[in-house]
Amino acid sequence: MEKPGNGKNKNLHEQKSHDEQSHFQHHDSGHESHEIHNHNQHEHAHHDEHSSHEEHGDHNEHDHQDHGGHGGGHAGHHEHMIKDFKKRFWVSLVLSIPISYLSEMIQMLFGYEVNFTGDTLLLFSLSTIVFFYGGKPFLLGAWDEVKAKTPGMMLLISLAIVTAYVYSTLTAFFIEGSDFFFELATLIVIMLVGHWIEMRSIMGASKALEELIKLMPKEAHKINASGNIEEVSVEELLPGDQILVKSGEKIPLDGEIFEGESTVDESMLTGESVPVEKGPGMGAIGGAVNGEGVLKMNVKKTGNDTYLSQVIKLVGDAEKTKSKAQGFADIAAKWLFYVAVVAGVITLAYWMTTGDFEFALERMVTVLIIACPHALGLAGPLVTSRSTSLAAKNGLLIRNRTPFESAWKVDRVVFDKTGTLTEGNFGVTEVHPNNGISEDELLKFAYSVEMQSSHPIAKGIVKEGKERNLESYDVTDYRNLTGKGLTANVNGSEVAVISPGAMRSNKISFDEEIYEKLAQQGKTVVFVIKDNVLQGMIALADIIRESSYTVIKELNDQGIETVMMTGDNSRVANYVGEKLGLTKVIAEVLPHEKSNNVKDLKQGGKKVAMIGDGINDAPALAEADLGIAIGAGTDVAIETADVVLVNSNPVDILNIVKLSKASRRKMVQNLGWAAGYNIVAIPLAAGVLYTIGIVITPAIGAVVMSLSTIICAINAQLLKID
Repeated sequence: MEKPGNGKNKNLHEQKSHDEQSHFQHHDSGHESHEIHNHNQHEHAHHDEHSSHEEHGDHNEHDHQDHGGHGGGHAGHHEHMIKDFKKRFWVSLVLSIPISYLSEMIQMLFGYEVNFTGDTLLLFSLSTIVFFYGGKPFLLGAWDEVKAKTPGMMLLISLAIVTAYVYSTLTAFFIEGSDFFFELATLIVIMLVGHWIEMRSIMGASKALEELIKLMPKEAHKINASGNIEEVSVEELLPGDQILVKSGEKIPLDGEIFEGESTVDESMLTGESVPVEKGPGMGAIGGAVNGEGVLKMNVKKTGNDTYLSQVIKLVGDAEKTKSKAQGFADIAAKWLFYVAVVAGVITLAYWMTTGDFEFALERMVTVLIIACPHALGLAGPLVTSRSTSLAAKNGLLIRNRTPFESAWKVDRVVFDKTGTLTEGNFGVTEVHPNNGISEDELLKFAYSVEMQSSHPIAKGIVKEGKERNLESYDVTDYRNLTGKGLTANVNGSEVAVISPGAMRSNKISFDEEIYEKLAQQGKTVVFVIKDNVLQGMIALADIIRESSYTVIKELNDQGIETVMMTGDNSRVANYVGEKLGLTKVIAEVLPHEKSNNVKDLKQGGKKVAMIGDGINDAPALAEADLGIAIGAGTDVAIETADVVLVNSNPVDILNIVKLSKASRRKMVQNLGWAAGYNIVAIPLAAGVLYTIGIVITPAIGAVVMSLSTIICAINAQLLKID
């Protein structure tokens, strides 16, 4: 038997594109397309035209501290690593105390002597434990850097500790020379504490994909061949199967409705700010929440073909391909590694010409160890810890350090519209009364009738009424006018709040010029009628945040391009763009196209930051050089972002740029101190002034190294947002 509703199998994205294009046409034709005005489902016919506010995600309150990634999956692994570094640090620190006491260099420095049977063997044994146990993370990290052909901090540290351990072992048992066990132990301890500090102060790995997968229902109500309902796992469903979706349930898979009418909340997926009316022949997205109606659907897509699976894939691909740019300290470490190897080889080759191999080896080893100063291990982590603490105090949650460090060179900032630049709530922008009544009187009529509805547009009118301290009239006989609007009895008169389409069908004239001007700005217009006489019109729009004006102006003044990317129609988008003074407006963008637009904006080596709040923004946030999530946005957006604006205020992006610049300045200064030590110490360690009796000894090296580390620590604490 042929299943009802089986028609042409439309691609879901094409279907959505068609739906949205139709929606945009509603605006362009003067807001005339209106469906059922059903109070029970809170659907104003005259409000549906604004359902293309693409951007607004689920603005539930979040405990922002819980987004730190400390739980399950990647987060659990991250927490385990912090504990592991902490444990290795304390064990190595305790063992470094007897190592320092037994060290030949410390004995000479403080003028005491330790000499007992087996002292060398004990020193070697303790140092071996520190080398293998404390140094393991660096040795494994160095191997990863070698495989990735990206030398960095781990390889530089490993070069120093391997050289120190091997040479010290040789001097302990086989050749003449001073051991470097003290340098080995202290270097490992300092580097462990540096990495521990850094890891504690930054967030865990993204859980975006886990959060996305959680959105999908696990079970569905399948309609079998007999027409009976049976509970099945979503994984068992195939294209062509029929399912029933009850009110309040999540839609299990992408499909096409063949029976029933309802409103569907797609805000979590597409950013649509108001529920979308659905009926037979229309597509529905898996993961969206059904309203009060009951829907019967034909399954169209399963598994990896569904819309949500495609979003998951986009996020995954973007996170994999997102620039693996090294942090500033790693870049410095890379060049120090090259300098150390070249200087070490030249030193060995030069002193080998004297015929004294042991002296040549000692000089080379000293060069390789000094090339990795203790200060380098703390130069970055101390700035990281301080800047993360400052960020938190200023409402910024740094989740991914490297993109944040690069925020100072952002060329373009891409803003989502609804819920980011705007409040995500409709508000009254203009009131145009007729027949000599006042604005307040006109609003009083609309306020009294709209109090019966929970629709976003109704809430906007009610909010305005409350702000003006208006008293509502007693309302009776409240009812819907199918395809027209709302009507009720107010003080013995029939008052209706209806759409432009209803006005025209009822042949009630109104000022077309004023209406067209408002429509051109993308505003929603409703008309108030009393006993079939026009009382006036009320215009509403998504209210622009006051702080948006500030942030756009300051970014423009800094030469940073400001771009708005929205699924809303071009009229609404251009109106907001003009009001804010944006550099560029990209409108009518489908959710899956957002990441492609970010890719295009990155062309020419431009650094792009993206600010969003919905699941539809997740792929674009992952694709951007710096992804920034509004704190009141969806979990998925927050988990995908590099930085979270805890206070949900876009003006905080200015602090991101300022703090990134300040952090970079301190990092450069600290690395300057660390590298400056090297500039002086490496040539001396190589023996360039040996002929005039000047050569760096391990003792002198240790003193200068400690001084450099102290300077870095003090300098990091002076970091502040300018």
